[in-house]
Amino acid sequence: MIDPKNIRWDELSFSLTPTRSMYVTTCKADEEWKSSTLQPFGNLSISPAACVLNYGQGLFEGLKMYAHKDGKTLALFRPEENAARLAEGCKRLCMPPVPKELFMEAVVAVAKDNKDYTPPYREGSPSQGALYIRPNVWGTGALLGVGPSQEYTFSVFCSPVGPYFKTGFKPIKLKIVKNYHRSAPGCTGGVKAIGNYAGGMLPAKKAKSEGYQEVLYLDALENKYIEEVGAANFFCIQGNKLITPSLEGSILPGITRKSIIQLAKDRLGMVVEERRISFEEVFASQEAFATGTAAVISSIGSIHYEDKEYVFHKEEVGPITQKLYNLLTGIQHGLEPDTYGWLYTIE
Repeated sequence: MIDPKNIRWDELSFSLTPTRSMYVTTCKADEEWKSSTLQPFGNLSISPAACVLNYGQGLFEGLKMYAHKDGKTLALFRPEENAARLAEGCKRLCMPPVPKELFMEAVVAVAKDNKDYTPPYREGSPSQGALYIRPNVWGTGALLGVGPSQEYTFSVFCSPVGPYFKTGFKPIKLKIVKNYHRSAPGCTGGVKAIGNYAGGMLPAKKAKSEGYQEVLYLDALENKYIEEVGAANFFCIQGNKLITPSLEGSILPGITRKSIIQLAKDRLGMVVEERRISFEEVFASQEAFATGTAAVISSIGSIHYEDKEYVFHKEEVGPITQKLYNLLTGIQHGLEPDTYGWLYTIE
């Protein structure tokens, strides 16, 4: 554990800073989840034959708690959406779904006990920090043959974080890869399965070594339609239209994605299209950006494809991207009224 008094808030990146406590509970496959209590943040002990280690039966969620400008209020952003998505993921991976009530109990308990690790609101900073909260569900029972675990662990820990990309809110550079795919129809791309992420490490490492911040994936069937930006949802802007890949099983239903669609329709009067979009059509757009809990909104400055760079905004964030960012973060930090009931205040 690191004393929050010793944290330099303006130097935080998206990396782990151990906090005070975490929440852990277990259940058998034929039992219901039971309430538990907090324990000091630390290592967990599981069998080397655990299903999660051998066969990847596990998933995670990510949500944030934000400090408001008033210096007093702390609020989680849409935690019940995370609870619902976690439950759906559990069903897909043949694990007992965590009830919403238990999910909220665990997340709120961790948030309250570690609230002094929440980065304070900093006036004028384009990249505000937050307390990142990570719920996990794993198949921790020991087995040898392939099959669902007979015992499961639900845990929640947290860490103060800064911007996901080192560039902060400045436009990022992406590279389209055609020989790697993050998921495929009928697989687990639509849930936050842990196995979805290891396969992206190699192409991301290669792209970063060439000066790009992330990889832009195409669909696995035709290598033509945009899917996701690494682990984030993709958007592009054409006039008054906001376009994003439709949720067809291989795209994660992002909570930030859902929020941006709502804000674009209600606050900016934009026409939102959820559909397949080819890379050629993306190159003709005026702006592009990625969304996710970790990245919030990341402006895409350019996309590299087959030895050519397609530029949107090289140095400055596009005007509509900036408006959407201001609206979303304004609600998260109490600068804009929360007319949707998205915030869950922590006392």
